[in-house]
Amino acid sequence: MRIDPAEIEALFDAIPSVLFFAKDTDGRYTHVNMTMMQRLGVKSRSEVIGRRADELYPVGMSEAYVAQDQRVLGGEVIENVMELQLFANQQPGWCLTCKRPIIEDGRVVGLIGISRDLGQRGGLESQYEPLRLALDYLNTHYAENVRMQTLLDITGFSLSKLERSFRKVFQMTPQQVLTRLRIQIALHLLHGEDSVASIGQACGFSDQSAFTRKFKAEVGMAPRQYRAMIAARALLN
Repeated sequence: MRIDPAEIEALFDAIPSVLFFAKDTDGRYTHVNMTMMQRLGVKSRSEVIGRRADELYPVGMSEAYVAQDQRVLGGEVIENVMELQLFANQQPGWCLTCKRPIIEDGRVVGLIGISRDLGQRGGLESQYEPLRLALDYLNTHYAENVRMQTLLDITGFSLSKLERSFRKVFQMTPQQVLTRLRIQIALHLLHGEDSVASIGQACGFSDQSAFTRKFKAEVGMAPRQYRAMIAARALLN
């Protein structure tokens, strides 16, 4: 079953705390929700559709968005990147952004994404920048053996403060965030031809059994079952 992004667009119109967008292979918007329109200060989607982030957002924000788009259009998945977005008052505020490629017949034809507001979360605003640095580290080093001490050094937090802050902002511990990130990347890689064992290793799992166990816990099926499901859907299409 293929879902038209316009249907998702309509759904996200009802969620004012989430930006929704889809873009083509040139990074130009093809779909946006009402929240994004309001934050950009435009009255119709036609003022956004066909334009790139660097044509709509201020210098200092747009460069990071365009760089992300290029990575995703290259096939990468971006999961929970903590960054600044424009809020309704045209002032910057913190959000979590997720982007993933839209793949048809084995090739990337665009991207789809959301940015979820963090807003005011129990006085955590001063901790957002250290948390962003920790999250950036996890996104960059997910394939490695990430040490908790490294995250403590990056944030300057105690262990209890780090775990408490992660739970408040992400509803997960640092280890759970890392596992979720690894699984999301594995989901994308399983659309390719690499072996399940090599994908598990590339995503930072110590061995295939650990990869299979974590994958099944997150996705509800083993990696090989997920790959078989992808193949079956491709035949139907």
